[in-house]
Amino acid sequence: MILRFGYVSTALSLWEASPSRTLTFTNWKKQDKKSRKEKLYHLTEQNLKNTLRTLHYNIAHGIDVYRMSSSLVPLATHPEVNWDYVTPFNHLFKEIGSLVQKHHLRVSFHPNQYTLFTSPQEHITANAIIDMTYHYNMFEAMGLHKDASMNIHVGGAYGNKEEAIARFNNNFVKLDENIRKQTTLENDDKTYTAEETLRVCEEHGLPFVFDYHHHWANPGNERVVELLPRIFATWEGTGKPPKFHLSSPKSEKLIRAHADYVDIEFAIDFIKALKAYGKSADIMIEAKAKDKAALRLVEELGKLRGFKRTSGGAIEL
Repeated sequence: MILRFGYVSTALSLWEASPSRTLTFTNWKKQDKKSRKEKLYHLTEQNLKNTLRTLHYNIAHGIDVYRMSSSLVPLATHPEVNWDYVTPFNHLFKEIGSLVQKHHLRVSFHPNQYTLFTSPQEHITANAIIDMTYHYNMFEAMGLHKDASMNIHVGGAYGNKEEAIARFNNNFVKLDENIRKQTTLENDDKTYTAEETLRVCEEHGLPFVFDYHHHWANPGNERVVELLPRIFATWEGTGKPPKFHLSSPKSEKLIRAHADYVDIEFAIDFIKALKAYGKSADIMIEAKAKDKAALRLVEELGKLRGFKRTSGGAIEL
């Protein structure tokens, strides 16, 4: 079995390579029409070019799993800005998609925490649909819309989980079917446990992204080994191994915050549970040190008996 490790958004090892340069609506509004357009075009071009730089870095280091920045396009979903962010950069989007496909990389987006389908307020659901559509449009421009995924959480409980989940069930199906097909759900660190999130995934036929750190902070009654068969089952038919998230607590007091690197002592029980299950998986490292954290953890695992490092970002067990 193979475990592949990836990271989120920014390769800290690269100089000035942020793919998340942005512009606030307040600053946009202060500028004249020409300056607004120039600023939006400049930032978007920089973000897309830095994404390409990052992908080349990943390829060179054997990192096949990568989460793209949701902030590639500044003010893309703001109703008062409402600009065509695809046509002017079609060549860059296509270049990104071609690179991903050529090297068989696994990429994803993670829309922000305000992308909710459990809210009793209709405008929150409407905004969630807009945000999911924005991410899907970018994948479509890249030619990855049938392959790459967008990961979200179930959302808030609003004082009653059963009612909130019922709202999720009603609101989520308002999304375009093609977008729903590329959506995954993740358990969170305060509200919906892994088992509760799994039930929603099973209801909608969605793949489940299990976050070990979140499960540790918000465990429910199930152990990892008990959940793995159901987790893997949600990925059947996708043609991909399951994806997991991994980070470790920043401190004893800040247990939900992510540390700079992954503490191997914290992570090893999870890794061993995957090893015992015996099937390949992809693991997204969510540590603050980004690519450096992913590469360090793979290096540390590669030194253990029964773990063989096969590239910068992969371990064979």
